[in-house]
Amino acid sequence: MIERVAAILMMREDGAILMQHRDEKPGLRCAGMWGLPGGHVEHGETALDCAKRELLEETDYDANDLRFLCSINETDEFGIEIEVTFFWCRYDSTQKVTCREGQALAFLKRSEAKNFRTPVHLWNVWDRGLFESGIITSKAIS
Repeated sequence: MIERVAAILMMREDGAILMQHRDEKPGLRCAGMWGLPGGHVEHGETALDCAKRELLEETDYDANDLRFLCSINETDEFGIEIEVTFFWCRYDSTQKVTCREGQALAFLKRSEAKNFRTPVHLWNVWDRGLFESGIITSKAIS
């Protein structure tokens, strides 16, 4: 059985995205890495509803304008097959974000995020989100 997960790419106008420094817990997927807010889709829940719920639970941010970005299937570090559905939104610059899960929460620019351990899929998803949102006009990002 494939586990379903939803993740959110929240972007500022300068291209920085909201990233979460995950806890260092044994058995936690991507432990200690910097990644996107998100979590497991519960029984009977849509991926979109999960994304809204997880973002609110983890950051206190209420996003009612999440848009589908893409879905990927991968096998995690424990050999579990997962389907990750990504959504994107632009940060409204008015709501405060609060770290409610993990070690830290921060808007990071790409040059800053390259210094941290991240899931491999992050860079392609980040590029796609910047392009889909209109923040950049070319899919080629350095």
